[in-house]
Amino acid sequence: MADGVLVNGAKQSARHASVTKQRIAKNRKNRKNRKNRKKSSNATIESRQGHEPMSRRPPILQVVLCFWLIVAVGCQPQQPFYLFEDGDLSHYKGMATDIEVPDVDLDTLADVCGAAAPLTLNNTEPTEIWELTLEEAMQIALANSKVMRSLGAVTGVPDALTRAPDVAPTIYDPARTETNPRFGTEAALSAFDAQLGASVFWEKNDTPMNVNPQSTLFLAPVSQEDNGTFQAQLSKTNAGGGTTSISHNWQYSSSNSPMRWWPSNWNVDVTAEFRQPLLQGAGVQFNRIAGPGAIPGFNNGVVIARLRTDVALVDFEAGVQNLVSDVERAYWDLHLAYRELDSVVAGRDSALETWRKTHSLFELGARGGEAEKEAQTREQYFLFLAQVEERLSLLYAAETQLRYMMGLAATDGRLIRPADEPTWAKVAFDWRESQCEAMARNISLRRQKWRVKEKEMELIAAKNYVLPRLDAVGLYKWLGMGRDLIDANRQSATAADRYNSAFQNMTSGDFQGWQLGMELTIPIGFRKELAGVRHAQLNLVREKTVLREEELEISHQLTAAIRNLDKGSVLSRTNFNRRIAAKKQVEAVSAAYDNGTVTMDLLLQSQRRLAEAEIAFYRTVVEYNLSIVDVHFRKGSLLEYNGVYLAEGPWPGKAYFDARRRARSRDAGIYLDYGFTRPRVISRGSYDQHSGIGGYPVGNQGPEATEATPESIPTPAPEWPGAEPTLEMEVPPAPEADKVSAAIRPRVRTVGYEEELDRDKWSGVSGAAERPAVKGNSWKSISKLSTDNESDANQSSTQATWHATNR
Repeated sequence: MADGVLVNGAKQSARHASVTKQRIAKNRKNRKNRKNRKKSSNATIESRQGHEPMSRRPPILQVVLCFWLIVAVGCQPQQPFYLFEDGDLSHYKGMATDIEVPDVDLDTLADVCGAAAPLTLNNTEPTEIWELTLEEAMQIALANSKVMRSLGAVTGVPDALTRAPDVAPTIYDPARTETNPRFGTEAALSAFDAQLGASVFWEKNDTPMNVNPQSTLFLAPVSQEDNGTFQAQLSKTNAGGGTTSISHNWQYSSSNSPMRWWPSNWNVDVTAEFRQPLLQGAGVQFNRIAGPGAIPGFNNGVVIARLRTDVALVDFEAGVQNLVSDVERAYWDLHLAYRELDSVVAGRDSALETWRKTHSLFELGARGGEAEKEAQTREQYFLFLAQVEERLSLLYAAETQLRYMMGLAATDGRLIRPADEPTWAKVAFDWRESQCEAMARNISLRRQKWRVKEKEMELIAAKNYVLPRLDAVGLYKWLGMGRDLIDANRQSATAADRYNSAFQNMTSGDFQGWQLGMELTIPIGFRKELAGVRHAQLNLVREKTVLREEELEISHQLTAAIRNLDKGSVLSRTNFNRRIAAKKQVEAVSAAYDNGTVTMDLLLQSQRRLAEAEIAFYRTVVEYNLSIVDVHFRKGSLLEYNGVYLAEGPWPGKAYFDARRRARSRDAGIYLDYGFTRPRVISRGSYDQHSGIGGYPVGNQGPEATEATPESIPTPAPEWPGAEPTLEMEVPPAPEADKVSAAIRPRVRTVGYEEELDRDKWSGVSGAAERPAVKGNSWKSISKLSTDNESDANQSSTQATWHATNR
C-alpha cells in the first residue's frame, strides 16, 4: 500500500515536469515569432524609403475631398429649420443704425415762415420805410429774446446759436439752476425733509425637522410657521446734523411647536431714537454748507446751492448786457451804413456830372474833351458806382443784423431806417469814480466774488472733517405681546388676560427698554481729510488771485474805453473840419478846372477825397457813440444807461398761497436760536440796479431835463443824393506854430471846445453863450454844438444831459 502511494506520487511529479517544459518551449517560440515580425516590419520600411513599388496606395484623393467638405459645410453657420415658417421677414432689419427724423411737433415762428425774399442789388424796392428809434429797437429785442442772441466777435451771418446751442443764455437758466434735482436749492433743502417709510411682509415655512420619534412630545417632526412683519418709521434730519426718528413694528408668528403657550401671538413695539454728531458733522454752519451725510470734496448744502443760483443770475444779467450792447452796436452800424451810402451816392452823382460835361466836349472835339480825360471821368464814375452797389449791399446786411438782434423776420418788405442821431456832445467820465464804479458793479467781478465766497464756505466745511467722528446715540422703546393684535374686550379677569391684546399689553407700560451711548470713529492720520483741507485752501487762493487779476484786466479795459472815447471826440471834430476842407477843395478845383488852370486829375482826386472825408467823419461819430456804450459796459452800468432793469417774473397764484401758508405756520412755531453755530454772512444784500441813474446818486437826479431837440445831422433816406448837414461850420484857422510843436511833446495842454468857440467862431454864430458843464456822479456833459442864439445853445446842452439821464 505504501509502495503504491509512492509510485503514484512519482507519476504526478513527472507529469508536472513535462507540462512545465512544454510551457517554456511555447514561450520561446512566441518570442522568436515576435522577432521575426519585427524584422519583417523593418524590411518593409526600408523598402518604402528605397522607393520600391508597393502593391497598395493610400487614398489621397478621398482624404482631400473629405477635408474640403468639412471646411465648406461644417465650418459655416447653418440656419435652423422651422415647421411653421411662412417667409414673412418684414420685421428684419439689415442695419443697426440709421439717420432718422425725431418725432417732434413744434410750431415754427411766424417770422420764419412769413419771411419775404431778401433785399438785394436786383431787389431794391422795399414796400415801406420803417423809422425806428433806439428805444423801440431795445424794447422789441428784449421782448423777443427768450434766448439771448449775439453778433459775436466778428459781424456777419449769425451762427453762434446753431454752433453751440447748449451754452446759449436763456431766460430759463436761473430757474433751471434753482430747480436742479441734484444741485439746486430745493434739492439741498430736501435733505432736511421728514422721511416716512413703511413695509409689510408675509411668509409661510414648512420645514422638516430631524427629531427622534420619542421626542415628539417636545418637538414637532415638521415645523410649520406663518410669519408677518409690518414696519413704519418717521425720521427727520435737523439743522445741526442730528437725526430723530420714531418707529412702530408689528410681528405676527404662528407655529405648531409644542413648546408654545398659544399657537400664534403678536409682538409690537414703539421706538424713539436719536443720533447727534458732536464733533465732525455737527453745527448748523457745516450742514448748511456741506449738507447732511456729506463726504470730503463734495458739498451740496443749502448755502452752496444758493451760491450756484446767484452765479446763474449773474450769468443771466451778463447775457442781457451783451444783448443790449449788440443791439445798440447793430443800430449804429446801420446808421453808419446809411451815411456811407449817402456819401458814395453824392460822389457818384458828382462823377456822373463831370463825365457828362467831358463827354459832351469829347463829342464836339472841343478843348477839355480829350479822349484820355473822357476815359478818366468815365472810370471815376464806375468806381463810385461800384462803391454805391457795395455800400447798398452792406446796408441790407446791417439791416438784417439789426433784425436778427430784435428777433424779427430777416425780411418782411419794410426797410428799417434809424430815426435817432448819434450824439456829438462831449461826455467826460471822472476816472476815479468810474474806476470805483467798475470795481463795484462790473458783472464779471461780481460773478468771481461769488466764486470766492463759495470756496470760503468749502474751506470751512473741509476743516470740519479733520475732527473725530463722535456721535451721541440713544433710544427708548415700549414693547408688548398678545394673542391678538387688538382685543375688543379690555376687561382682565385673570393675570393671563393681560396677554389677550398686544396693543393693550404695550400701552400698559410694563415692558420698556432704553439705550444710551456714544460712538467714536477716528481715522489714523486723517490723510484724506487733511488733503481735502489743503485742496480747499488752494482753490480759495486761486479764486482770489483770479479776482485780483480780473480787477486789473477790467482796469485796463476801462482805460482803453475812456481812451477810445476821448479819441472819438477829438477825431469827430478833426474829420468834420476835414470834410469841410474837402468840400471847399472840390469847389475851388472845379472853378479852377473850368478856367483851365488845373488838370482833370486834381478834380477827380478832390471828388474822391470828399467822399472819403465824409465817410471818415460819420464813422468817427458812430465810433464815438459806441465808445460811450463801451465805457458803460466796462463799468457795469450799461443796462441802467439804456433803461433796462431785471426783475423776477410773476409766480402762479398757488405759489403765493403756499408761501403765505408756510410763513403763517413758521410764525406760529417755536423759535429755536442756533446762535452758537450761526453761519457767516455770505451776502451784502440786494444789488441796487438804480445806483447811478443818469450819473447821479439815487435821490439826487441832477438838473431837470427839458425837452430834447433833434441832432443837427439827419439820417438820410435810401439813395438820397448828396445830403448835407443842416448846420454849416467854417474851417478854423491852422494852429499856431508853438502849439503845433507842443502837440508832439509828452505833456500837452488840451484846447477844449469852449476855448475853440471863444477864439474862432463857427459860421452863423454871433455871441453864443458858453454852456457850463453838467457834473454828475461819474460823468459830465458839455455841448459841442452852438447855434444862432443862446436858447438854441442851451437846448443842445440839455439834449446831451437828456441822453445821459434817460438812457
